[in-house]
Amino acid sequence: MRISRAGGDDLAGLGRLLWLDAVGEEPSPESVDAFTSDLERWWAGHRQSHVAFVARVAEPVIVGMAWVALLPRVPRPGATQRLSADVQSVFVLPEHRGRGIGSALVEAAAEHAAQLGALRVTVQSGRRAVPVYERLGFAPSRQLLQRTVTR
Repeated sequence: MRISRAGGDDLAGLGRLLWLDAVGEEPSPESVDAFTSDLERWWAGHRQSHVAFVARVAEPVIVGMAWVALLPRVPRPGATQRLSADVQSVFVLPEHRGRGIGSALVEAAAEHAAQLGALRVTVQSGRRAVPVYERLGFAPSRQLLQRTVTR
C-alpha cells in the first residue's frame, strides 16, 4: 500500500470514489464522468483549502481517499497564523477494507494539517467508524457544538 498526496492526474480516480461513496445517499449525477468534470472545476478553486490523499495497492488504481479541509482562523494577539482542519470524505473500496488503508489515509491527512500548524483536526463520522477514529486519537469534545441548518 502506498499513500500519497493527490494531484490533478488523480481526479478521475477521486471522482470515481466520491461518486461510489455517494451512491444511495444523495442524488447521483448522470455518470461518474459528469461528476468528475464538476470535481475538476471545484478542485481548481479549492486546491489551497482542500488536500486529498490517496491509497494505492497496485499502480495506478486508487483504492481509497481522505480529504482534509484547512480553515484559517481569526488571528489573536500572539497567534496570527491560526489554522483548523477537518478530515472529510474518507472512503476505501469495500474489497480493500480491514487492511488499515483508511487509518493510514486519516493519519496522512491529520499529519499534513499538523505540519501546517493546525490547532485541531476534527472529523464528522458515521456511527460505525467512531471506534476507528478513537483508535487514531480523536475524542468527543463538549466544546465542539454544531447547529443543523433548516431550510
